[in-house]
Amino acid sequence: MENQVRHKLMKIVLASLASATITIVTQFSSFADSVPEQVDLSRFPATQLEDVVIPLPSEVFNVLDKLGTPNWRSELRDPNINNRGARAQIALLLGSVIAEGFVAVEATDKARVQQIGRDVLELSRAIGVETAVLSRTNAIVTRAEAGDWGIVRRELDGALTDVKNAMIELKDAQLAHLVSLGGWLRGTEVLTSIVTKTYSPDTADLLNQPDLLKYFQQRLAGMPVRMRSNPLVAKIQKALDAIAPLINQRISLGSVKRINEITAQIVRAINSSA
Repeated sequence: MENQVRHKLMKIVLASLASATITIVTQFSSFADSVPEQVDLSRFPATQLEDVVIPLPSEVFNVLDKLGTPNWRSELRDPNINNRGARAQIALLLGSVIAEGFVAVEATDKARVQQIGRDVLELSRAIGVETAVLSRTNAIVTRAEAGDWGIVRRELDGALTDVKNAMIELKDAQLAHLVSLGGWLRGTEVLTSIVTKTYSPDTADLLNQPDLLKYFQQRLAGMPVRMRSNPLVAKIQKALDAIAPLINQRISLGSVKRINEITAQIVRAINSSA
């Protein structure tokens, strides 16, 4: 039973890394201190992606702490925020850096979390939403130094929501979608890396997220031609099309490795100069 709960939580947490920026945050009752027998999504604070409900990362991590986790530290990477081009790339990079932040928090890596907080601020400045996240990023840096991981997680949640709201106020909803997509790609890269190391049909089923993938495909398809013609966005659209059939079947070890290759390639492209 504990393994089943862990598997469900892993699936939720990687989805959370990817997509907590997109829509309305709704509040539910706080999660009980005891480890649940099963995961009741209605009890998590959540984001709503049309029909796809995804808990906020901080609440999931609070439960995940009690069950044990993979070696998150080995999954950490160093985002290169200096190689950035158009606003579309900056938005994708911001999303991937935020996803990296949640991994760094679970790894309890103070230095990395502090650097990610500074990176989020710099990228937010580059895309015109610095004011919205200034207090959040300052809190991330100071609370990480103190090892207050619960507060850091809540501030990361808040930063995600603030970035999304600021972009919508600036009439940049398309960029908000790209922030979320950048996070999903990095989160999926991490998940496939973990699943490859401990493969079983059950762990591979953590990748079974067709509704979420379809959501992102639809968001890209609905973007203006100017945005869709961006080389990086076009490359991501092809990547999502390549991933779709791999998660709409029984997911083999070969499929997991292929998804990891695709997402890793795209994350590298996001971190490269345009």
